[in-house]
Amino acid sequence: MSKTLHIIRHGETDYNKNHIVQGRGVNPGLNDKGKRQGLAFFEVYRDVPFEVVLTSTLRRTHETIQPFVASGLPWEIMPEIDELSWGIQEGKRATPELKKNFFHITGEWQRGNFEARTEAGESASELAERIRRFVKHLHSRPEKHLLVCTHGRALRGLICELKGESFTEMERYTSYNTALWKAHLHGESWVFEFENDISHLVLPELAPHK
Repeated sequence: MSKTLHIIRHGETDYNKNHIVQGRGVNPGLNDKGKRQGLAFFEVYRDVPFEVVLTSTLRRTHETIQPFVASGLPWEIMPEIDELSWGIQEGKRATPELKKNFFHITGEWQRGNFEARTEAGESASELAERIRRFVKHLHSRPEKHLLVCTHGRALRGLICELKGESFTEMERYTSYNTALWKAHLHGESWVFEFENDISHLVLPELAPHK
């Protein structure tokens, strides 16, 4: 059965703007720019024949896809695509010390140590387990056109899983706020048509932080 996925990261929050760590345990809404980014995505893709939109449990994904829901698109919440928990780092500014710890953890993942984690946070193996459940769920669904809204780290993991890559490859992928990843299922393989596409953000003031 053929399927097409449009996968986006949520719009901008003040945490993104001010370089504050988010994660699964903090739940800010979008700022004005983030809401406008979500609306810009809607205006370009409103005529795609989506049959359902799937989001995480967190507000920033809900608010990003709100224009689609308001137009009548069915919406389901999936905890499997929540952001990774960064434990005690969540809600803190990205200081040099915090960044050092972050790069140590992601470096361990690149070396295949998927049990590495921040204090009280999730490991890459835990993220992988729920992402794999989500992908298995996607395959079992009857819809052919699905919209998915998730988070930066969860999206990195999802891309690796859809491409059949190890989670050691997560750092290869970056996703800007409301960037689109479009993938088609051919047999058992997913083929990406767009990666990190932000062509819908035509207004300079909506350009994401890079």
